[in-house]
Amino acid sequence: MILDKNSAKKTAELLLQINAIKLNPENPFTWASGWKSPIYCDNRIILSYPTIRNYVRQEISNQVDRLYGKPDVIAGVATGAIGIGILVAEALGLPFIYVRPEPKSHGRQNQIEGYLEAGQTVVVIEDLISTGKSSLNAVNALNAAGADVKGMIAIFTYGFEVATKNFKDNNVALHTLSNYQHLIEQAADTNYIKEEQLQTLLQWKNNPQQWK
Repeated sequence: MILDKNSAKKTAELLLQINAIKLNPENPFTWASGWKSPIYCDNRIILSYPTIRNYVRQEISNQVDRLYGKPDVIAGVATGAIGIGILVAEALGLPFIYVRPEPKSHGRQNQIEGYLEAGQTVVVIEDLISTGKSSLNAVNALNAAGADVKGMIAIFTYGFEVATKNFKDNNVALHTLSNYQHLIEQAADTNYIKEEQLQTLLQWKNNPQQWK
């Protein structure tokens, strides 16, 4: 869910400005899942731009406060959301932890890194939502550790139906700064893409698994 449409538009503008989101309908990217895609999102690059990372940090911090008040802990999903999660935790004056995709195979075999007590309230920070599988994996690990997960805030989502269903089925509230709809609208309004490219991007969104 988008909480602030002005923020959604501004976030999309900034992501396009620094090429965090690359649009290339003519030469599609191949995701790790095997899906062919005319779009690739790498929000890690935000950390290299102080003004933009501060904007994202503040917008997420504001949403945490508006939606949940002050949780006990901020959790980032490894690896993409560790950096921005730390910035949000620092802005809010809260402890930070992060969640690995799976437990380490050596040492203490932690999946959750940092100090977490059972019963503590947690808001999870994510950089990108595609199907939601890896994000919800982190939530499940926190639940297993006894945390009270209030919800998740991400920078960007593709808005796939499968993700919406996954979050609903797992009873996890998801809010994002921006989404695919705002992105392509911004790209079209600023002539970042041509009309024929816009049509390709709209077609892909309707059936990403079968595209190309």
